[in-house]
Amino acid sequence: MVDTATPAVTAAVVRVRPGRVEALSVQVAADARRHGELLAPEVADALAAAGLVPGDLAAAVAGLGPGPFTGLRVGLVTAAALADALQIPAYGVCSLDGLALPVAARGRVLAVTDARRREVYWAAYEDGSRIAGPEVSRPADLAGLARKLGVEVATGAGARRYVDVLGLPVTGPDSPDPVALARLAAWRVLAGAPTEPLTPLYLRRPDAVEPGRPKSVTAAGAKGTVSAPARPLVPTAAASGGPRGTR
Repeated sequence: MVDTATPAVTAAVVRVRPGRVEALSVQVAADARRHGELLAPEVADALAAAGLVPGDLAAAVAGLGPGPFTGLRVGLVTAAALADALQIPAYGVCSLDGLALPVAARGRVLAVTDARRREVYWAAYEDGSRIAGPEVSRPADLAGLARKLGVEVATGAGARRYVDVLGLPVTGPDSPDPVALARLAAWRVLAGAPTEPLTPLYLRRPDAVEPGRPKSVTAAGAKGTVSAPARPLVPTAAASGGPRGTR
């Protein structure tokens, strides 16, 4: 199980049995800028700590986000590569669902993660079922939405960061719980469901954009898009008043 939707880079080995889901090992490192460096070693360490090898895995489960483009992509590519190499199914779960599940008994819950740019990713839940979201909003706008939804408590690092704006008590984990994510995929694992495409929940476009086509250089005052003539690299006889030697 991997999740890279938040600054917490998470890899875990989880045993799924009928009626029971338990973590055999969990590796978590909080670094918003090193997902690509940290995840592969974490997967190896999680397997070693559980006393297993990659061939013992029955499925690859990944958090689909929402999350920032680069970090989220690392987790999904890793899970897809594992599934392909080991010929096992891959299953995706909304990362916010894994954040809310541990506090589902608290009634209406708001799961919130930091989206940067002074925005947050969020979803609302009642008794563990999602009733709104996932979406990306400014904290002040979310505070009004939470009141309309009748939310009673919030969870996640985003909720803690903007606790004064949201005006809600905060409880539960800061990042998606790996056991909760595995529990949400458990019925698919046990049923041997077909593999699924790991489609990321970006919710907004990445900061980096592809550069546009270069513009044509036009002659000043000319109509249309006629390009200005290029200057000769070597002066001509007419331009210089006669032939010239070279030095």
